Amino acid sequence: MTLRIFVEGGAQGSTKAGCREGFRKFFEKVVPGGSFAITASGSRADAYKDFCLAVKQSDRDYNVFLVDSEESVSKDPWTHLALRKGDGWKRPAGAANDQAQLMVQVMEAWFLADREALVEFYGQGFTTGSLPGQKNVELIAKQDVYRALSNASRNTKTKGEYHKTRHGFDLLETIDPAKVRTASVHAERLLTMMEGRAVARAIGDLQ
Repeated sequence: MTLRIFVEGGAQGSTKAGCREGFRKFFEKVVPGGSFAITASGSRADAYKDFCLAVKQSDRDYNVFLVDSEESVSKDPWTHLALRKGDGWKRPAGAANDQAQLMVQVMEAWFLADREALVEFYGQGFTTGSLPGQKNVELIAKQDVYRALSNASRNTKTKGEYHKTRHGFDLLETIDPAKVRTASVHAERLLTMMEGRAVARAIGDLQ
């Protein structure tokens, strides 16, 4: 049984390819590449729709969707998504608790957990002093994450100010999952689930 993750990200064409590659390389630092498959769904709503359709159509994969929480999270992911204005997403019949996963509050919060990767990526002119001092990246509001990355990268010599589609997925490939899971309880939850699924698949292959 393959773990299939429907992720928020990648509007179309090459952006979707970059999204898949970014997440693939990030996750492969934690689990073997053959143990999961990535689908770049585009919008968060499309990720949820793709997930629900996959749950209905196939029991051969373990389907999961991964989206930004967009705001702070005080409840479990399914409750957060059901109650959040603009979502109101119901948990499909038979779906497990860990089939809903969140990037809190946005994917870019993960970047703040690995300042060394940011410095390496942007090079000369990157100002780490513009980044928040908060160790728990989930407590940093969405707009503050974007503002910090823009301010820190604005004067860099080669790449310039942070741009989601030009820089986001390339950055995702470079960051250290160990640092991210230490700074984000929901990243830890996601990666722990993936590790468990990879082990279960390996055991199944041996039987």
